[in-house]
Amino acid sequence: MIALGITLHRAFSLDIKTLSKLNFYLFSPAIMFKLLYTTEVSLQSAVHVMLFFLVFMLLLYGCVELAIRVRGIEKGRRGAMRNSVLFYNSANYGIPLNELVFASNPFTLSVQVLIMMMQSLLPNTYGIYSVNAHRITGKQIVRTILKQPVIYAIPFGFLMRGFDVPIPHALQVPVDYLANAFIGVALITLGVQLGSMKLSLRSLMLKDILLSCSLRLIGGPLLASLVVWMLGIDGLMAKALIISSSVPTSLSSVLLAVEFDNEQDFASQAVLVSTLLSMVTVTFVIYVVG
Repeated sequence: MIALGITLHRAFSLDIKTLSKLNFYLFSPAIMFKLLYTTEVSLQSAVHVMLFFLVFMLLLYGCVELAIRVRGIEKGRRGAMRNSVLFYNSANYGIPLNELVFASNPFTLSVQVLIMMMQSLLPNTYGIYSVNAHRITGKQIVRTILKQPVIYAIPFGFLMRGFDVPIPHALQVPVDYLANAFIGVALITLGVQLGSMKLSLRSLMLKDILLSCSLRLIGGPLLASLVVWMLGIDGLMAKALIISSSVPTSLSSVLLAVEFDNEQDFASQAVLVSTLLSMVTVTFVIYVVG
């Protein structure tokens, strides 16, 4: 799918801004709403997953901040660096991976859906702040965040499922169409972005990209293993959480970089390199957790 995006861009010079807006304002909120509305999630599982996610993200953020300070990364790139580590591909990589590894187990899928929900909220709140904090006011950032449909799709999905509110057929059909389009369009969008740039061999950017990939692909599963041990989580949930934390950098970091014109090359290359390296690292994590 990524290769198709690269090929189409080389042939027709597709507009990455348009594809980015389609992902942000249509496909992402649609699939988030559909998964939350249709997936069975127990309260106990939700509490465990939310607690894990909170502790895991705090520890991961601390590691990223430490790396940024030690490395002395320039202010404009700091937001892109944080996003490349904190936002991982829990949707169009994590969902298919979960279904493959756990043979479409509904319990592990519900765990992954909760992780995807939180990972969908982060780029549309903290991610927007992170890439804009150094150039626009707090009021402008809040106004931008409130324009993101996904922050409304999540509570709607929970509330409609909780109160068993049926979706009219006239709305169900387009929601299904949009949700089903998400993974394909997101991967093609990544291909279009990757097809528009060349891998930088500049030592400064390359070192930052390798640092990002190390924190995401190695630091992620190591920290997740520590957190599930600290919280006493075991069994299938522990395995699902560790594997979910091992996936490469999210396309959201690229979409944010494109949408708000912040370090597009760095964000794209971080996704490209981490996705390529994940073929080895994710396979190893799956082997280790059994």
